[in-house]
Formats: sequence, structure tokens, C-alpha cells
Amino acid sequence: MRIIFMGTPGFAVPVLEALAEAGHDIVASYSQPPRPGGRRGRQLVASPVQQAAENRGIPVFTPMSLRRAEEQAAFAAHDADVAVVAAYGLILPQAILDAPRLGCLNVHGSLLPRWRGAAPIQRAILAGDMVTGVGIMQMEAGLDTGPVRLEDSTPIGRKTTGALTDELAAMGARLMVRVLEDVDRYPARPQPEVGVTYAAKIDKAETRLDFTRPAIELERQVRAFHPAPGAWFEHEGERIKVLSAEVIDQSGIAGEVLDDRLTIACGEGAFRPVTVQRAGRGVSRAEDLLRGFSIPAGTRL
Repeated sequence: MRIIFMGTPGFAVPVLEALAEAGHDIVASYSQPPRPGGRRGRQLVASPVQQAAENRGIPVFTPMSLRRAEEQAAFAAHDADVAVVAAYGLILPQAILDAPRLGCLNVHGSLLPRWRGAAPIQRAILAGDMVTGVGIMQMEAGLDTGPVRLEDSTPIGRKTTGALTDELAAMGARLMVRVLEDVDRYPARPQPEVGVTYAAKIDKAETRLDFTRPAIELERQVRAFHPAPGAWFEHEGERIKVLSAEVIDQSGIAGEVLDDRLTIACGEGAFRPVTVQRAGRGVSRAEDLLRGFSIPAGTRL
């Protein structure tokens, strides 16, 4: 098929690669514009999708918006059979949705209608969901409201957002290739009307660990925000990022360090960081941190 690919972060790259490997003609790739990055944020850095597309010689377009008539006409001029969308990050006007012969198909990282919106993987982990997955959705004007053609699921267990993102990206790539092999074999099924939840964009305020909450919720928070932006607590004016942690069957005053292993009492149970990182330093085990950065029992965090 003649495909327009639309995506921005690393999650979308396996989908682009799978479509190319399957022999489809990717006539254009759309991605969000390069953002400041590099050392001290002084360079403009192309998105992972833009880099992957350019490596394959695929023409790349990075409009700030698709609302202008000129951009919509240029999009339609690609004469695509379908647009494949994976975490693109821009609203698609109706003219864009209607331009390809088969419309726009989206790789969405949840089992719809649960977790429509911007951060489905993080929200599934934060909520303690047991299972998540990927759906291939026929896009329409509403926020992730379109009918689903094909989906698959996976247990979450104790996976981090990083690990789950990689798994779901690979799963979405496989599903999209299957659908495009024979679209008629996978008719679009309307989403259930019950069970709708919304995955709001992650706010930086959510990343701070609040020890008045149950320890099990804080452990989910650590996994949901790994590898970025990272969950953290503060001691003596310094942020300590927690990269992995475990729930401990102990109790005490919320926020109090209970022992010399950095076990911290929570509103329910206790929380023990396993791997941590001080600002500007490398990752270390919590016990190694404590050798040079004292957080003795009795400390209130």
C-alpha cells in the first residue's frame, strides 16, 4: 500500500520499521518538529521517527499544525491508501482523516475504551491494572473514540513504562502489519460504551513521592515514571530519584525512615528504594548511596 506514516517518539519507530520491512511504499512521514536538545538544550534534535525515516530515505514533513488548507492539500496530494498513526502528538482535522482512501489507522497503547488519551501506559501502571495491550483503531474526530479492528493484550506485572512501551510498540507493529495485509478481514468494531477512562498527560507534580500514600501506590509510581521523568523524594534540599523499589511489610509514622536500609514508612505499609540516583550522578544501589549520604533511621522525609 501507499502509506503516510505519522509518529514522533521511540514508541512509533518499530511500527515504521515493520511497515517498511513488509514492503509497503511509505510515501511520506509526518513528525513533530525538532525540539531543543543536545548538550544544554542548545541544538534542535529531530524526533526518533524523523531520524528513522530519514535513514530509510523517506520524505519527512514536520508542520506545527495540520489545520491550514495548504498543509491539508499537501497531505492529500500524497494520494495515500492509508495513514498509519502512532503517538504523533497533533490533532488530526477531519480533512486529514478523510484524505487517504482507507482513512487513518492508529496504534493505541491500551485496551480501548480504557485509557483514551495521552499517557495510557503510565496511567495503566499507576492504576494497578493487571493487563493492558494495543488496539488498531480506525480514527475519527473524537479523542480515541474510533472503532477497533484488532487488539492484543499482555500482563503488566512489575514492568516499568520503559519495558512496557517497548513490548507494546513491538506488538502494535505486528498487529498493524496484519491488518494491512487484508483490511477487510478485520472489520472495525465500535468500542464498548462502558469502561471509558482518560489517560491525562503526566504532570511533573505527580512525580514526587508522597509517603502519606500506601506503599503499593508509590512502587507503581516508580515503575510508571521509569525511565522518565522519574519518581523522587527530597532530603536536605537534594532530590533523590528512585529507579526501582519494593513494598515492605512494616509500619510506622508516614515518611519516617525505619532502619539503616532506607525503609520508609508510608500511609499503609513501607517503601524501600532499591536503585537510586542523586542529581548529576550515576545510578547506584540504595545501600551504596547511604555510605556517602547519610539518611539515618528516624529521619522524616
